[in-house]
Amino acid sequence: MTARAMGVTGTAGRAANGTFATEPAPLAPATVQALEAAGLDVPDVVRVVRAALDEDFRYGADVTSAATVAGRTVTADVVAREAGVVAGLPVAMAVFDLLGDYLGDEAAGSVTAAVSATDGARVSAGDAVLRVSGDAVAVLGAERTMLNFVTHLSGIASATREWADAVAGTGAVVRDTRKTLPGLRALQKYAVRCGGGQNHRMGLGDAALVKDNHVAAAGGVAAAVRAVRSAARPGLVIEVECDSVAQVREALEAGARFILLDNMPVPTLREAVALARAYDGVRLEASGRLRVANAREVASTGVDYLSVGSLTHSSRALDLGLDYSGAN
Repeated sequence: MTARAMGVTGTAGRAANGTFATEPAPLAPATVQALEAAGLDVPDVVRVVRAALDEDFRYGADVTSAATVAGRTVTADVVAREAGVVAGLPVAMAVFDLLGDYLGDEAAGSVTAAVSATDGARVSAGDAVLRVSGDAVAVLGAERTMLNFVTHLSGIASATREWADAVAGTGAVVRDTRKTLPGLRALQKYAVRCGGGQNHRMGLGDAALVKDNHVAAAGGVAAAVRAVRSAARPGLVIEVECDSVAQVREALEAGARFILLDNMPVPTLREAVALARAYDGVRLEASGRLRVANAREVASTGVDYLSVGSLTHSSRALDLGLDYSGAN
């Protein structure tokens, strides 16, 4: 896969001299295809990658690389240092595609990159997931930005897979939350999907979630449900957060059919599930006090989902590094 080819364009990035480039660099068609196949919005990925490259090139070119490896070419592999689940390889390709805005087309245009793994695949220590070749200054200029994306997203995917494996066979599904890093929500939630989880809300408007503050402001669970239903567009999913069986009953009697069971111990979860199953079409999500160690016990209560905010706000990066296999 060639990292520089005509394709989708975005806004201009910052060049090596600290000024913004006047011509936006395109993404290679293969990169666009990979991002779209992953369900990622191409302009959004371009925006995020440009922001990351802007940080590294804000003060100009890489002085160290220019002084030590200028004129040389290298071949290197992104290699897993530990077992996990890989995610973010199409984003890594976008990093290489956009280098021309920062290093010039001659250097960046020499870079080729090809993936040797698939997002969502399990990897072992020593497995190579991507190979890159070309101008040494360009490869080194992209290295940290590319690894930042891939290690972070692979960490989320790996953590999600651990949770998904813990509840396998119970019928319950692990879901994320909106506890994401600003600007990275779409990518972090993509990584959750790579790990076998599902996404909850992408934003405030694609579903309604009645939480404790809404209940307090409305004067009760039933009043909050009625208010949201009257204001929401037809067909919008309305989920209600409940922290007691009494609130679950009130929400169900008000017509709610998606209930978030918040911070309930396992015996209370079982009671709430038994109550809710008397109503048709109810979906239940457990949230709070969840750990991988008790995930299966919680899932076995009969809930449909486990809500795990730590997937996106606390997962550690998966250790991957760039190993050089040749230089000249």
